[in-house]
Amino acid sequence: MGVHAPGRGDRDLAEQAGSALAALVRAIDACGVWAGEPVWREAFTAVPRHLFVPYYFVAVRGGYERRWGESPDPRARERWLYGIYEDAPLATRVRGGQLISSSSQPSLMAAMLVALRVADGHRVLEIGAGTGYNAGLLAHRLGDDDLVTTIDLEPEITESARRQLAAAGHHPVVVTGDGTRGVPGRAPFDRIIATCALPSIPRAWLAQCRPGGRILTPFADGLIALTVRDALHAEGHFLATPAYFVPLRGADRPAPEPVPLSGIPHRDRDNELFRFLLTLGRGSLDPQESFAMWRREGMPGRERYGITVRGDSAWAWLDDPEGPYVWPLPG
Repeated sequence: MGVHAPGRGDRDLAEQAGSALAALVRAIDACGVWAGEPVWREAFTAVPRHLFVPYYFVAVRGGYERRWGESPDPRARERWLYGIYEDAPLATRVRGGQLISSSSQPSLMAAMLVALRVADGHRVLEIGAGTGYNAGLLAHRLGDDDLVTTIDLEPEITESARRQLAAAGHHPVVVTGDGTRGVPGRAPFDRIIATCALPSIPRAWLAQCRPGGRILTPFADGLIALTVRDALHAEGHFLATPAYFVPLRGADRPAPEPVPLSGIPHRDRDNELFRFLLTLGRGSLDPQESFAMWRREGMPGRERYGITVRGDSAWAWLDDPEGPYVWPLPG
């Protein structure tokens, strides 16, 4: 773990890491997310999260406090370690008071990896290298580092991800670049997974994914799983789980305008499923009409919504891509 000179304290910390990792795996077990694919349980057990998070930030009054694995204070190192193995997201990079990179909540990562439906021999592209932890899990699952490509915009992030992956014994291809453009030199891919939020579905991903391939990406506070039909056509449903991710750096993402909610009952305004519909329909659906549809259709969950991408057009829908409830999406 790189914590000063080896000694009894380091051995104790290593033992604590093993115990904490086992507790995290049990916590994810309790969620039931990998019941159908126990191979991911083995991956999470074999790939220690602390190797990828040498430090992280905890929000405190007036800003952030850094927790560091190489602190000279053994109690501080212990707080760092146990924070890593909580089933929680971790702020890993903060700039100007703004969060720019994080390590996702492990149970959500597990749910996404299961939903990606990875099989032996698949070539996978990850958009958003982050700490490298997700790429490490994919590399372990596939048993071949060359099958995994991960990309991030900032050299500082890709350099640290590459270093942390190597410390964990993995060497997937780590690329510095714009994730919306994919990595054409490594295509075609069987699976593409994004760990950052985007305002639209990049067409480059469809072109770089094999027909029948799968794209899983955060979108509108949810996770959309698209099946690629060809280089110009993909379609699929949202997963049931909510998901909130750091926006993709470099994406054109104007600040959203406030949504007028007059006439909508206060008890419904903050309903998590209604807020999802508002976000998904922003700019295309009138909030009052959205609310009427949402109540009329029995307050539908995320899994009843979907997205279709076809050529230059993209649209969201409820239940059926051909209507009656469809609306255009940007890009």
